[in-house]
Amino acid sequence: MCLGIPGEVVEIMTDRPDLAQVDVGGVRRAINIGLLEPGEIGVGDWVLIHVGFALSKIDEAEARAAMDFLKSIGDAYTDELAALQNSKID
Repeated sequence: MCLGIPGEVVEIMTDRPDLAQVDVGGVRRAINIGLLEPGEIGVGDWVLIHVGFALSKIDEAEARAAMDFLKSIGDAYTDELAALQNSKID
């Protein structure tokens, strides 16, 4: 199952401004932020992530509500975190 999951931006990569490092439930990985407007997000912002791309900026309350929901559905969220942890952008 592919879910949109919230992640907190922890770094905008200076050598690749189309990439950002995010934290998703303790898993950190690079995602592509090229679908968002330049300068739209910064460190500490939350984004909705799907298949390695940030789709939109969301506020922290929305992120927390989405995380609570995802955790409540169990295996699908656990599987999504495992897939995120095992993927990378070169």
